[in-house]
Amino acid sequence: MTSRSVRVSIVLLLLASFLLTARDQSLLAQSPTGNQIQSQPIGGSHPQDDVVRVETDLVTTLFTALDKERRFVNTLRAEDVRIREDGVVQEISFFERETERPLTFVVLVDTSASQERTLPMLKSAANLFVKAVLRPEKDSVAVVSFDGRPKVEFGLSNSPIQTMQAIDRVIIDLPQNGCEDMIAVQEEPRCWTSIWDSVIASVNGLLATTRKATRRAIILLSDGDDTSSTATRGEAIAAAVRGDVVIYGIGIGDPEKYRLDKSALRKLAERTGGRAFFPKENTELTGAFTEIESEMRSQYVIAYTPSNRTRDGSYRKLKIEITNSELRKKKLELLHRPGYYARKD
Repeated sequence: MTSRSVRVSIVLLLLASFLLTARDQSLLAQSPTGNQIQSQPIGGSHPQDDVVRVETDLVTTLFTALDKERRFVNTLRAEDVRIREDGVVQEISFFERETERPLTFVVLVDTSASQERTLPMLKSAANLFVKAVLRPEKDSVAVVSFDGRPKVEFGLSNSPIQTMQAIDRVIIDLPQNGCEDMIAVQEEPRCWTSIWDSVIASVNGLLATTRKATRRAIILLSDGDDTSSTATRGEAIAAAVRGDVVIYGIGIGDPEKYRLDKSALRKLAERTGGRAFFPKENTELTGAFTEIESEMRSQYVIAYTPSNRTRDGSYRKLKIEITNSELRKKKLELLHRPGYYARKD
């Protein structure tokens, strides 16, 4: 495959995820109830949380390199790495640093009862993050809150000031009589938490409208305890991977009264190419946002045409490795999605 044809294939692959016409406030139009988002489940009983179906022979994936001190490595070249599919080394067709590409991200804030004590701290740290990471000439951000259903607080914008004002307006609005009595989410969504539905709504709504060659991400602020989604965590992961959306989870809440589901947040993040953080105090929370900011600017994209051209819908494991002997001595850690499902004719 020639260099030009590779680039054309990549452009076509990127364009496919942008040719949707949903506007910002159509985020909740997926269903009449606002929290029932229809998704297309990935078939099979293998680790479907980890994967994406591709509609072209070209496979692309993002990865990040960390050294032993957990610092990002931004100097890798194509000849320094190799990629394996099901253990077989593949010929790299395309390799590029992603650092300067535009960013579009959603700050997805849990406003259920479990966040009452921590919301002020979350909003303060989120505002610092937006101020630091958003480049008005390139990037855009939206703010979405959720309890039993997602709500667009502020649509995609390149204005740090307006975005921070929107974050400041986010509140927890519980029923006057509290949420002690069990009541259906359709009757009182404020007493529930729909993480997976809200992720899917953000992916298929706001982030589906972004322009070509844009990095897409969700910054999820939640304790990870989903109580009312109609979609599963696996479907949320699949939607994010299909939409080329990386999820970063910040697990925080009120551990004295509510459950912090670290496993759920960690799987959601890592299986979309992101990471999860579990800060215990304000300084750690600020540090988590700083880590996310650095990582979003420090990833690589790698592409190849599989040597296994069989279009059987099978699960293919991916592994990226360092080949440069000097770099191997440094024991770099490479973070990337673990696999995908091939196209099926």
